[in-house]
Parts: sequence; structure tokens; C-alpha cells
Amino acid sequence: MRTIYIMKKSLPIAVVICVISVPFFAQNKKIDSLLTLVKTDKADTNKVKHLYRLCSEYRKISEYDKGLSYGKQALLLAQNLDFKKGEAGSYNNLANIYMYQGNYSEALKNNFASLKIMEAIGDRKGIAASYNNIGNIYYSQGNYPEALKNQFASLKLEQVNGNSPNEATAKEGKKGVAASYNNIGVVYMHQGNLPEALKSHFASLKIKETIGDKKGIASSYNNIANIYNDQGNYPEALKNSIAALKIYEALGNKDGIASAYNNIGAICNDQGNYPEALKNYFASLKIQEAIGDKQGIATSYNNLGAIYAYQGNLPKASPAERNQSFGRALKNYLSALKIHEAIGDKYGAATSFINLGALSTKLNNLTEASDYLNKGLELSKMISGKDLIKDSYKGLAELDSTIGNFKSEILNFKMYIIYRDSLINDEVNKKTIQSSMTYEFEKKEISAKAAQEKLDAISTEEKQKQKIVIYAVAGVLLLVIVFSLFLFNRFRITQRQKAVI
Repeated sequence: MRTIYIMKKSLPIAVVICVISVPFFAQNKKIDSLLTLVKTDKADTNKVKHLYRLCSEYRKISEYDKGLSYGKQALLLAQNLDFKKGEAGSYNNLANIYMYQGNYSEALKNNFASLKIMEAIGDRKGIAASYNNIGNIYYSQGNYPEALKNQFASLKLEQVNGNSPNEATAKEGKKGVAASYNNIGVVYMHQGNLPEALKSHFASLKIKETIGDKKGIASSYNNIANIYNDQGNYPEALKNSIAALKIYEALGNKDGIASAYNNIGAICNDQGNYPEALKNYFASLKIQEAIGDKQGIATSYNNLGAIYAYQGNLPKASPAERNQSFGRALKNYLSALKIHEAIGDKYGAATSFINLGALSTKLNNLTEASDYLNKGLELSKMISGKDLIKDSYKGLAELDSTIGNFKSEILNFKMYIIYRDSLINDEVNKKTIQSSMTYEFEKKEISAKAAQEKLDAISTEEKQKQKIVIYAVAGVLLLVIVFSLFLFNRFRITQRQKAVI
């Protein structure tokens, strides 16, 4: 099951290069071992499993062509053997590679094929996983209604699994429920529904804490941090990002460490601490290039471009510094757009168009600015991205002001205000605070209940001990009384005997 890890607008995941060498070597050892098995395997179900594991391992090191080759071999053999579960697994693995390539149509086609087989054989866990994967693809395409529809379908099935009498099935089901809530929260955030997003992430966090899923807990902290950062609540955003970073470091999780660094960079950026933001974003870009994460590279370029654009706008910047900063921003934005379009990332592409439009206005390239901003608005509406629609209208209003088209400026600025207020208003903030307070209250309530139960257990144990002591003392007293009566009786007999004598 693939969980969506949220990225603030265009925020990538970063990792430290020195830590990727050992896992990469371990990955090659796994591949070598599987290749040896495949050569000696008979044409049976074991060979199918080894083939689609090869498919998965090659995906992890971004060798997609080899992965697809072994995935298709696994599928063909599974079909020949009428091995339905192997066939479904092969479709799922192929879909994952197509998704990473940005080939969403093929990814959907293969996931739907997997879903159909899982439904036919009644594999509830597999059905839930398929719905989750399909939801993730729709999310990547920017089709948020379909993404939510499939994530909720996955959630419903995982809730059933989570209530299973089988302990292992129940634990996996609860993990699935937490993952579904996480993914639902991500979609809500990109729709601009921050209260529901936060509510979903707190629900996910609560389950992860219950089952001790440390990696999941850290990802929830990251996601919650992003929502707080979008609201301008920087202390809470930083607090959650640092909490995530500490857990990821303890686990040695590279992707997680990267996402936490990236979030911290985003917070620094929004607070105007550009040197720290650049430090984090450059680390992110370097790692993403090393591991071949195209989407991560693109979002890093967008992030760097944004900082250079801000620096070019600083009042203290000289004309030479301004031109240099804007030139760097333009270069990074164009690099990001090229990658986003190549992998079919509509949200990222819309972000790049808006960034390029705003920058072109500042550079007085007004025709290009209009073209970029209108493309950004069109794409933003296509994916129902309220935050991007807001930014598009703001950019268009600034362009109109530069041109002197004041009538159009008023209309675009009005639309900007409407979308801005729909994203951030008092009611939204109240609901967000309420979600946070509810989580904290429930957490403390659970902690207090556990403490009380512990005290009750101690109290019960003490009472038991007291009863034992009382019973023991009573027993001893009873023995003393009986013994005393015995002695008294002997004494009377002796006295009688003496009287007789």
C-alpha cells in the first residue's frame, strides 16, 4: 500500500547522500539473489513470485525498463498457471512502475485489472489496496473527487479488516485505516479544505500511536506541520516538523528525513529566513538527483526559484543583484516546468506556470506573463486546486496593475479575495484549533485513563495483599486459640488426675 506523503505546494523529499549507499548495495544483493532463483525455478507459482519481486526491486532503484520486463514475465506466467493472486500482484507492480513514470493511463489500466481479480477471488485486503492505489493515481492527476471516492472505499474495507478477530489481520487493517485517513487528508488539503484535512491527519496519527507505527507517526507530524504552515502558524509547524525529523533519524529513514528537512526549509522560506531555506532545499535537490526522483527534482527547482524571486524583490537588492536573482529564479522555474510536464504532474505544472507568470511580470515580459498565468489558471481549475486558483488570480491582478488595465485588475483581485477567504477565515481557523484541541484532549484522556487503571490495579493488588495478611493473622490467631484451648483442657485433666491421686 503506497501512502501519499504530502508536499507543501511544491515541496520535495530530501535525503542525505551518504546514507543511500548501503541500502542501494543491499538492494543489488536482493536482485542478484532473485535472479539466481529465477534461473533455477521451475515454471510454477514460486517463479511468479520471484519475477514480480524482481519487478518491485528494480522499481525501487528506478530501473523501470527492467522492472517492466520482469513484471510482464510474471504476469504471463501467472496467467498460464491460472494463479489469480500472482496475476493481480503482477498487475499491481506494473501499475506502480507506470505511476512512477507518470504514465497514469497505464497505471490506472493495470490497477483496475488487479482490482477486478481481487474482487473475483474475494481478497478484501487486496481490494482495499487497489482502491488506495487508484485513489493515489487520481490524486497525482489532480482529479480530487475521484481520489477521495477511492480512498473512502479503501477506508471502509480497511475498517472491516481492522476489526478482524485475527490479531495480525486486525493490525494490518488498522495500518490501512491510518494510511487511508492520511491520503484523504492530503487530498482535502490540496482542495483547500483545511479543517477536514487536519481532522483526517489527527485521526491517522491517533491510530498510528495506538499500534506503535513510528514511521507513520512521523509522516503525520509532517503533514500536520504543512497545514499549520499554510495557516501561518509557524511555531506549531516547526514543532511538528522537528518531531518528525527526530523520529525519522532514529529510524534511519532517508525519505522521511528528507521530507522533514524540506518542511523545515518551507517554514524558513515563509518566515523570510532565505539562507536556511536555501540550505535545506539544496540538500533536497542533491539527494533527489542522486536517487533519480524526477518529481522531487522538479519541486526542488520550484522551491529554489521561489527563494531567488523573493531575494530579487528585496528593497536592499542592487540592480545587478536583482537581475542575477531573477535570472536564477527563471532558470529554476523553467527546469521545474519541463519535468512536471514530462511526468504529467498537473499540480506541479500549474505551480510552475503561476511562478513563471509572476516572475515575467516583474521582468516586464508582459505577454509571456499573461500566457503563463492563464495556463496556470486553466490547469488549476481543471484539478480544482483552490490554493492555485487563488495564486493565479493574484498574479493576473498584479499583471493588470502593471499594464494599467484597472477594470480587469479589480475583477481578478476580487476573485483572489474570494478564494483566499474561502481558504483562510475565522471559521476555518476555529475548526482547525478545535481539531487540534480534540486530539490533545483525547490523548490526555487516554493517558489519564491508563494512569487511573494502573492506580486501580495497584489498589486492587494492595487490597489483595491486605486480605492475605488479615487471613494469615486470623489463621494464626485461630491456631493460638485452638492450641490454648487444648492446653487448658490438658491442664484441667491433669488437675483432676492430681485430685484423684
